[in-house]
Amino acid sequence: MAPYRTEHAHSPEESGPTTPSPRVLALSFLGLFLAASTVTGSATPAHAVVSHGVKAVAVAASKRGAPYAYGAAGPKRFDCSGLTFYAFRKAGSRLPRTAEQQWEQTRHIPPGRRAPGDLVFFPRGATMQHVGIYAGGGKIWHAPRPGGRVRLERIWTSDVRYGRAG
Repeated sequence: MAPYRTEHAHSPEESGPTTPSPRVLALSFLGLFLAASTVTGSATPAHAVVSHGVKAVAVAASKRGAPYAYGAAGPKRFDCSGLTFYAFRKAGSRLPRTAEQQWEQTRHIPPGRRAPGDLVFFPRGATMQHVGIYAGGGKIWHAPRPGGRVRLERIWTSDVRYGRAG
């Protein structure tokens, strides 16, 4: 699978692959999950946790371009924790509503053990200021800020924490 591109458009002079649509990205993640499930057999509880995270990545990808709205939890507008709340709910798992509550409820994991579907938390002082869903390759799906839209973006700082739902 080709690496993700975050450019929005190519000029006529540019050549190269275009950015896959959110639907293609979501279906790709789901296809990878289903293929892995077929190879590994029936899902155990540990696999179920991973499957919810992978499905949540696909749901978040399907919301690419949705506008940020403070306090919104979908289906058309999101704030950061609203996107994670919505994506995990659609994937069959429950998270609390706020980034701080999500941090408190997840199992904290070291950066070297992160996997697609883990939550990425951005602390400010003693609280979690922002959250996104790890997509792999050092990138997250998130609703960044007022005026922004749900997007895939490279993690811009090393001061992050990781949590696994389930």
